[in-house]
Amino acid sequence: MDKPYRLFCILLVLFVSNLSNALECYVCTEQEGNTEKCLNTIKTCEQGEDACLTDIKWGSTPYWHHGAKKQYYISKRCVAKNECERIRAKTMDDCTYVWYQDWHCSDCCQGDRCNYYIFSHGTRSLAGPFIVLIAALVPLLGNWNVQ
Repeated sequence: MDKPYRLFCILLVLFVSNLSNALECYVCTEQEGNTEKCLNTIKTCEQGEDACLTDIKWGSTPYWHHGAKKQYYISKRCVAKNECERIRAKTMDDCTYVWYQDWHCSDCCQGDRCNYYIFSHGTRSLAGPFIVLIAALVPLLGNWNVQ
C-alpha cells in the first residue's frame, strides 16, 4: 500500500468512529406538549455535549390573565453532563408538580435518544400531579362515614 492511501484509510476510520460515538438527542423549544416536534426532531450533539436535557414547565401562557389556561411547555436539547446536572439542581426547588401552581423541572440522561419521554429514566414521572391530587383528597375521604 502506498502512503497516501494508507493515510486516507486511517483518516476515514477515525472519521467514521467519531461519527458513531456522537450522541443523538431529541430537540425542541417551548412546545405545548411532548408531541410532534419534540418526538420527531433529532440532533447529533456537538463534541463535549454528552447528555440530553429535558425541561418541562407547567404554567399559564406568557401573558397571564384571569382564568388563563395552564399547560405544559417542553424543551429538549443536547448539553454537557455537568451543565445538565447544574440546571437540574437549579430547578429542583421549583419542581413541585402542584397543578394549580406554576412549576419547572429538568432532567438529564445519557444515551442515544434517551430523552424521548419527558423524564426518561424514572426519577420523576407525570404521575406526580395525580399523586398530589390523591394526597390532597385523603383528608376529605377520611371524613366519610362508611357503615
